[in-house]
Amino acid sequence: MTDRSGTSATTASGFGTSGATGPARAANTARTAVVWDALSQLLSRLSDGEPLEIVDAGGGTGGAAVPLAELGHRVTVVEPSPDSLAALERRAAESGVTVRGVQGETQDLASLFPADSADLVLVHNVLEYVDEPAVALADVAGITRPGGAVSLLVTNAVAGALHRALAGHITDAQHLLSDADGRWGEADPMPRRFTRQQLLELIGHSGLTGESVRGVRVFADVLPGHAWEGDAQAGQHLVDLERAAADHPELIGIATQLHAIALKH
Repeated sequence: MTDRSGTSATTASGFGTSGATGPARAANTARTAVVWDALSQLLSRLSDGEPLEIVDAGGGTGGAAVPLAELGHRVTVVEPSPDSLAALERRAAESGVTVRGVQGETQDLASLFPADSADLVLVHNVLEYVDEPAVALADVAGITRPGGAVSLLVTNAVAGALHRALAGHITDAQHLLSDADGRWGEADPMPRRFTRQQLLELIGHSGLTGESVRGVRVFADVLPGHAWEGDAQAGQHLVDLERAAADHPELIGIATQLHAIALKH
C-alpha cells in the first residue's frame, strides 16, 4: 500500500500540487478537487467540533493525511514502505503538523487499532493491489465506529478500456471489458480495476452501506494538451467541469477513478 496519488503538498482545494506549475498544477488540482469536496462535506457531518480519529490505510507519504492533520484531526497512516513513512514524517514536519505513521498492511488493522475506534478510514488506491479486496475492506470496516465512514478510491475498469482504445490498443480494450479483474493482459501493471457495480457489491459484502459513488478525473486524463493554450482560466474551468461531471449519471462510468463514501451503521 503506497501513496500513488502523485501529490506532494496542500492547496486551497485540498490535496497537494506542490512542485507543479502552469497546466500541470491546474490538472493536478482538477484531479483532486472532487475527492476533497466529498471529504470536506463528510468531515463536517462526522465532526461535532472535536478532532476526528482518522486512519489512512495505504496513505504512503501523506498526500491525504497531512492536509487532514492541518485541519486539526488526529491522523494515523498505515503503510508497509519504510521509505514512504520516512517521507511522511518529513512532509508532516514541513507542514508543522503531527501524523502518526505505522508500518503495516490492511490485514494488520485489527491488531493496530481497537475495534470500532476510527471515525473515518481512507482506502485510496489500495484495493487494486491487495490480494483479497473483500477481506481488506472487512478489516477496514472492523476498525470503523458505528456512525463512522470509509472513503474508497479505486480505478475504474470502464475508463481503463476507454484509455487503451484512445491509445490505439483496441484488442487490449476489448479484453479489459471482459476480464473479471479489469486487466487488459499479462503485461498490465494494474493488478485489478473495478466497475461501479463491483465496488458497490464489495461495500455491501463488507457490512457497510454505499452512500454514493462519484466519478473522479472524467475529463482531466483525456483532455488534449493544446486545450490549455491561450486560456489563463483553463485550470479553473477544468475544476468546475470535473465537479459538474462527478455526479453526472452518464459520465461517472468513464471517470478514471470511482470515489465512494461508505457508512457503518
